[in-house]
Amino acid sequence: MQVGVTFPQTEIGTDPKAIRDYTQAAEDLGYEHLLAYDHVLGADPTDREDWRGYTHETMFHEPLTLFCYLAAITQRLGFVSGVIVLPQRQSALVAKQAAEVDVLSNGRLRLGVGIGWNAVEYEALGEDFSTRGARIEEQIEVMRLLWTREVVSYEGEYHRITEAGINPMPVQRPIPVWMGARADVGLRRTARVADGWFPLGPPDDSMREAVKRLREYVEEAGRDPESVGIEARLDVGRIPPEQWTAQTDTWRSLGATHISVNTMNAGLRSPQEHVETIRRYKEALGA
Repeated sequence: MQVGVTFPQTEIGTDPKAIRDYTQAAEDLGYEHLLAYDHVLGADPTDREDWRGYTHETMFHEPLTLFCYLAAITQRLGFVSGVIVLPQRQSALVAKQAAEVDVLSNGRLRLGVGIGWNAVEYEALGEDFSTRGARIEEQIEVMRLLWTREVVSYEGEYHRITEAGINPMPVQRPIPVWMGARADVGLRRTARVADGWFPLGPPDDSMREAVKRLREYVEEAGRDPESVGIEARLDVGRIPPEQWTAQTDTWRSLGATHISVNTMNAGLRSPQEHVETIRRYKEALGA
């Protein structure tokens, strides 16, 4: 099981040096990848009754731009978007941006995508919130064509490309595409088109059942269940240190191929404390 870190973007701040030091520390500690969340806009909850979730005061570094910076200051660390809200973006542009990250990192990108939940972002970006689930599968198909063919002609329900292609092409052809999904329809979609899955939640009986259903859906789609990876998350703010190793082992027993340790919302007050916490987690695994 590959072990990575969740970039603490809501708490790390905007100092490029702090971002550099954290990322290089993660690589030096032997972590294999860095996962970053995505949101373009945060809503002001003042006039939105019963608003839940992040707001305009919550910081989100843009993942693909961030990864270009991090690619220049690391050698081995992989980069994972967990997840880009794909249907609120133009497919060809995301394909182009992802290819650029892959080139500059020499093939270290894993592109996680999802449909999102925030209609405020869709409105501001000029995309249809109601069709996001239907569009994402076609988007993935279009991106994979652009990553593997120099010239693409395509006409679908939501896309039209006439004899055009991106340049530079990515190192990975195609770039791995993973999906975040909780609902059953999302699991089925993941089983049909994705290279991996980001589960949300602890490794309990409910999650064991979700993993079982995913594998069944992958088989129904005519694919090998072992070909679809699973990336778990361990939240240090919810799991006490004495349980870190046990929960990691539980995820491994469920078939997780990757795990990332999330240090946000754990009461840490500085980038240095985030570094110290990922150091302690790595030491716990080593012990």
